[in-house]
Amino acid sequence: MNAVIVIPARYGSSRLEGKVLAKKTGKYLVQHTYEQALKSRFAQQVLIATDDERVMQACREFGAPCVMTRSDHPSGTDRIAEAVGGLDCEIVVNLQADEPEINPEYLRRAAQLLADHPEADMATLLAPFETARQVSDPNIVKCVTDAKGRAVYFSRSVIPYDRSNGGVGAVQQYKRHLGLYAYRKSFLMAFTKLPPGVLEQIEKLEQLRAIENGYTIWTAMVEKAWDGIDTAAQYEAFVKRVLSR
Repeated sequence: MNAVIVIPARYGSSRLEGKVLAKKTGKYLVQHTYEQALKSRFAQQVLIATDDERVMQACREFGAPCVMTRSDHPSGTDRIAEAVGGLDCEIVVNLQADEPEINPEYLRRAAQLLADHPEADMATLLAPFETARQVSDPNIVKCVTDAKGRAVYFSRSVIPYDRSNGGVGAVQQYKRHLGLYAYRKSFLMAFTKLPPGVLEQIEKLEQLRAIENGYTIWTAMVEKAWDGIDTAAQYEAFVKRVLSR
């Protein structure tokens, strides 16, 4: 499998400025994520893509390859496309920099979906929900698939809507979307040239652009979801977990 893992790492963050360089554990947050990615052992390269010299300098400190990209990219996907433009690879895995506790096996699984399904342009992972409250939460994205595992739709709303139960039915019938993607490089370069679609703009979910344009997103269920680091409280909890090991 000719694959690379790219970690887009902006310094700016709407919720937690500079979080990728938070270092209360003795390591940068992005360093933890990079080291988890290395444990997956399937990719030819793990690369960090940034738009800030401070992140570039941090990567030099812990020995990670890092490329500087434009600062005006509208999304991490666009940043990744610039970073891999000149690379000889077939599959590109997008891992967010604030995912320091991701199971490395999940990275391999996402890439393997494309290797196993040549008709797929893109792949992502899903996990079971734990509570009905999570299903109702618009900040947690739901996915509906066909019987084979191809994504039909993603939404912040409750999908499928359980009419008999007034919305949320049995928790096990819902699939939680995880923010990890694998792309064929050829698809990625074409995808980032497409304008945002109507559904994408309504739901604020970039993956809907692929569905609106007729591309195939293959999915697979994994055992459980993991939490990224979006807030100061989440980072402090992560620090406690690391320091207690």
